[in-house]
Amino acid sequence: MMKKASRLLMAAAAAATMFASTAYAEGLMTVIVNDPSNPYWLTEGNVAKAAAEKLGYTATVGAHKGDTNTESNLIDTAITNKSVAIILDPANADGSVGAVKKAVAAGIPVILVNAEINQEGLAKAQLVSNNAQGAALGATQWVEAVGDKGKYVELFGAPSDNNAATRSNGYETVLTQYPDLEKVASEVADWDRTKGHDKMQSMLQANPDINGVISGNDEMALGAIAALKEAGKIANVKVGGFDGSPDAVAAIKAGELQYTVLQPVAVFSEEAVKQADSFIKTGATGAKSEKQLFDCLLITKDNVDKYSAPFVLDK
Repeated sequence: MMKKASRLLMAAAAAATMFASTAYAEGLMTVIVNDPSNPYWLTEGNVAKAAAEKLGYTATVGAHKGDTNTESNLIDTAITNKSVAIILDPANADGSVGAVKKAVAAGIPVILVNAEINQEGLAKAQLVSNNAQGAALGATQWVEAVGDKGKYVELFGAPSDNNAATRSNGYETVLTQYPDLEKVASEVADWDRTKGHDKMQSMLQANPDINGVISGNDEMALGAIAALKEAGKIANVKVGGFDGSPDAVAAIKAGELQYTVLQPVAVFSEEAVKQADSFIKTGATGAKSEKQLFDCLLITKDNVDKYSAPFVLDK
C-alpha cells in the first residue's frame, strides 16, 4: 500500500512539474516595432514573434511608426491584455521612457531591441547593434570606394533615435582623418527612402560635383541612388548604406551601392525573446548587463553571395 501511495505521489509530482513547465510557456508576449514597411523592422517583428511562439507563447506584433502616443496606446493594450512580457523597439530615446514606466508599474518585464532609452534600470535588457563599431566599419569601406579626396554629402536618420547620432559621429571620426574629403551638406531624412530621395535631389542641385554619399541607413541610401539615377550621376557617385536589407544587397549586386553594414537584427530579436522567457521563468535575463551590444558585419560585392536570408550573412 505504501509503495502504491509513493508511486501515486511521484506521478502527481511529475504531473505538477509538467504543468508548471507548460504554464511558464503560456501567455501573451507583445512585440512592438517601429514601421514594418521597412524590411528591417519587418524582420525584427517576424523573428521575435516566431521565437516567442516556438517557446510556447502567443505573440502579437504592433507598430508605432515613431509616434510616442501610438506607442503609449500599444503599451496600454499590452497591459490590458495581461501580456507576460513586452519586446519593444522604442519610438524615442527620451519620449518612450514614460511608456516603459507604465509597463514596469503593471509588473510586465520590458526588453528593448534596436534602440535605447535614456534611462537605465527600467527595461530588463536593451539589445542593440554596436552602431559605433558598424559606423567605423562602414566609413572605412566608404573611403576605400570613394578615395581620400573629394566632396560628399550625408543622409542623417531620425534625430529622436540615438542610433542616428552614433552612426554620424562614427562616420565623422573616420572621415575627418582625410583632410581632402569635404562634407558639403548633411540632411535629415528620418530613415525613409522617399525622404532620402528628395533630400538627395536638393543636395545634388546645390552640389552637382559631389563624388560620394554616406547614409545612416539603407532606405535613405536607396532613395539617394534613385535620385542619382534620375540625374544621370550614379556612375560617378559612390553610395554607402547601413542595415543589411535585401534591397541593399540587390543594389550591391547591381553595382549601385558600394556596401552596407549589416545589423544583426535577426540575432538580437530572437535573443531578446529568450531573455524575456528567462526572466519570466527565473526572474533574471541571464545576461551580464542591461545594455548589450551586437557587432555589425560588412557586406560588399566580395561576400554578398553569403547573404542567405533577410539580415543574415553566413560565415
